Amino acid sequence: MSQTKTQDKLREGARQVEALLNPKNVVIVGATDKPGNWPQRVWRNLSRYGYKGSVFPFNPTRETVWDTRCYRTFAELPEKPDHLVVLAPAKVVPGLLREAAAAGARSATVMTSGFEESTEADGPALAQALRNTIAETGLAVSGPNCLGNFNAAINFFSMPDDRAQKLAHGPVAVLGQSGGIVMAIKRSLEERGVDTQAAITSGNETGLTTADYIAYFAGVPDVRVISCYLESVHDGAPFLEALRMARKAGKHVVIMKLGSSDAGRAAAAAHTGALAGSMEAFDAVAGRAGAIRVGNLDEMVEAVEFLVHAPAPQGKRLGSITFSGGMRGLLLDAAEACGMSYQPLSDVTRKKLEEILSVGSIIGNPLDAGFAALSKEGAYLRCVEILLDDPEIDILLLQEELPRAAGTERKERNLREVNALAAKAKKPIAYVSMISYGLSDYSRTLRAEFTNLPFLQEVDRALRTMRAITRRFDLGATGEPKRSSPNADGCALLRQLAQQSGPATLDEVSSKALLSLYGLAGTREELVKSEDGAAEAAARIGYPVVAKIVSAALPHKSDIGGVKINLKDETAVRGAYRAIMANVAALKDKPHVEGVLIAEMASGKLECVLGAKLDPEMGPVILFGSGGVDLELTRDVALAACPLDEAGALQLIARTRAGTIADGYRGRPVLDKEALAKALVALSDVMMDADGAIAEIDVNPFLLSEKGGVALDALVVRATQS
Repeated sequence: MSQTKTQDKLREGARQVEALLNPKNVVIVGATDKPGNWPQRVWRNLSRYGYKGSVFPFNPTRETVWDTRCYRTFAELPEKPDHLVVLAPAKVVPGLLREAAAAGARSATVMTSGFEESTEADGPALAQALRNTIAETGLAVSGPNCLGNFNAAINFFSMPDDRAQKLAHGPVAVLGQSGGIVMAIKRSLEERGVDTQAAITSGNETGLTTADYIAYFAGVPDVRVISCYLESVHDGAPFLEALRMARKAGKHVVIMKLGSSDAGRAAAAAHTGALAGSMEAFDAVAGRAGAIRVGNLDEMVEAVEFLVHAPAPQGKRLGSITFSGGMRGLLLDAAEACGMSYQPLSDVTRKKLEEILSVGSIIGNPLDAGFAALSKEGAYLRCVEILLDDPEIDILLLQEELPRAAGTERKERNLREVNALAAKAKKPIAYVSMISYGLSDYSRTLRAEFTNLPFLQEVDRALRTMRAITRRFDLGATGEPKRSSPNADGCALLRQLAQQSGPATLDEVSSKALLSLYGLAGTREELVKSEDGAAEAAARIGYPVVAKIVSAALPHKSDIGGVKINLKDETAVRGAYRAIMANVAALKDKPHVEGVLIAEMASGKLECVLGAKLDPEMGPVILFGSGGVDLELTRDVALAACPLDEAGALQLIARTRAGTIADGYRGRPVLDKEALAKALVALSDVMMDADGAIAEIDVNPFLLSEKGGVALDALVVRATQS
């Protein structure tokens, strides 16, 4: 789908969400008098929270329910239906939606389960019938298998939750595929003084998806943070475009996502498939588009707390003021554990602090100022101002928790002064507590004053949250690089590969033939089919050489004795050829063999792995890291989104230990990272031209030198239809 079509789809999706959350009336389908039933709970809640539109019970078999009239057909309604809350059996849902659409309905929330999530045999067929109905009628549908929605702006609450709810015009929208989790997030935010303006439980997302909801909330002026619980991405391109829309609108999208199992990745043919887990791919691609992924629901609450009350940081370097040596140590340990950093203070900053504080203070970062020093009039605020001015600090974290009762006048005065300072500061200031704590009524009242200050709870959680918010600085999430022009020869070969039958894995010769069209350099090598041919090829190439089996069925040649290296003469080459063929012949499953590849024994300074993978949710991603036979053991890898330009490739390289070595670590030679970057861009170009036809590419090792690099081995895996 082109970007223009994707944007058009999202605009239509946002229009449909508008209809979903702002209904003119509500028809509750499945009205019944059974004790404790959900339809009646929805009926009560719509009245309880002051929804102004008409609400109509609907059941084809009932004339009255809940001491009021029950409508049996849509034609009986006194006004045309607008929004349906559906709690009828799954088998009748598609038909009911068609009737409602014909009668004028614009939207529906299908709470009913029994579709693709069902273990019943007819679940998939019912899901497809529902999908067809939505496509043909154009209804805006949330669900199925969901818990309803609410929009505080019009007091619309279509959930069956009996607990008392606060509907307020807050700065947050919450959406997720689990209704229980969505409401848990809402409650936890309210406990911290952050109100949720709207919530959507999206369920199976057979109709509207997370992408549509993000696109809608990107256009709601008062929503500043969109909080998402995400189990799977149904539509990758629209999802990423929605994230970009939100970022452009100045909205933060905080996501807690479930990952996939290691077992599925372990079955991959290429190293890249085993290493590029779905969560890493999500971070690389969605992170570049603007998503802030947190590790759990507690971190989500902390992230929302931070982003609602503070400006987004422009870097990830930390500064802190503590009153305790213990707190200083906790911050340093937590920062190192999660990849954050405390940089040394500048000489100017240190000198200013020394003039204010006593000798007993630790003038470092974090600054352990001590209670005595900060009791001096104005000392605390002045220390905060000095650290904010330090060019090596992007985020200032201060030790404190909200008072639970009156009697801490100095503490409260400091909080008010810092809140006023934070209103004008360009860098975020946040308070962090040593440990999690509850809020009293006094705490909540006081907290409402400090609109410019986040209050984060517990050191490790707070620092992990800061890591999530600042991850974009590692991903190069500053824009979308333009892709290279399509490679005509490469596209022609890719079309041929897409039409082929047989093994999905290409042999080494075929894999290198494709990559060479994109400028990925290989060694001098020849494919031979006899011992004599091997000797002749080695003589032409020049000793020493390498001999490798060539078979699409043997992607990991070393594991079966299919590789012999450093062959220095004809006798060694002939012996290697015989040994390789004997090892293959001894295999229980006899693979088809193309021959033996005789290649020059290249030299270099660093073995790297270059890879690409077509992630089922995020699309193509590029992988780089330390290569060789111990690749999975060391797991020194990082991922980046496609398309990848040379600047992005250099950023990717810098995120690995291999990149540090290439920079000349501890006296080692400086290696040709520009050649490495060009090779990574070449892989990105292949994946973009392939347009889904290539599942994985594995170049391992790629041997890097002071000047240039060469692919010693390569493996390409075609995408096959499931």
